[in-house]
Amino acid sequence: MSFRGLRRQNTLSAMGVNEHTKKTFSELQRKKMYRYVIFKVDEKKREVVVDKIGNPAESYEDFTAALPDNDCRYAVYDFDFVTSDNCQKSKIFFIAWSPASSRIRAKMLYATSKDNFRHELDGIHYEIQATDPAEMDLEVIRDRAQ
Repeated sequence: MSFRGLRRQNTLSAMGVNEHTKKTFSELQRKKMYRYVIFKVDEKKREVVVDKIGNPAESYEDFTAALPDNDCRYAVYDFDFVTSDNCQKSKIFFIAWSPASSRIRAKMLYATSKDNFRHELDGIHYEIQATDPAEMDLEVIRDRAQ
């Protein structure tokens, strides 16, 4: 019996990205319709989908509170700040949230599909991998943006 030609698809990294997900990111990036977008992996559909969105008036604290304590997520956050030259700027952060308390399978799933998903989101300025809220504290975001 020959196994040549038989390939077992890698179920962890073969996640697609649906059009609604891409459109929602574009609306955050270009139209400033949202402050943040949180994405989750839908294992049944085998794709990354929008989980939650935050309106432009929401704060960074609202964003961090919207992330689950026990499960992984991807997120983008549109961070507005004023430079030392008094210029208004905006930087988009990609955050891979993988709390220590999440399931090992979820951590593996998100880790192996992150790069493919991240490349679908054109226009990300900074990327942060966080396993604890302190790793993505507002001060961390400020320091990276400056």
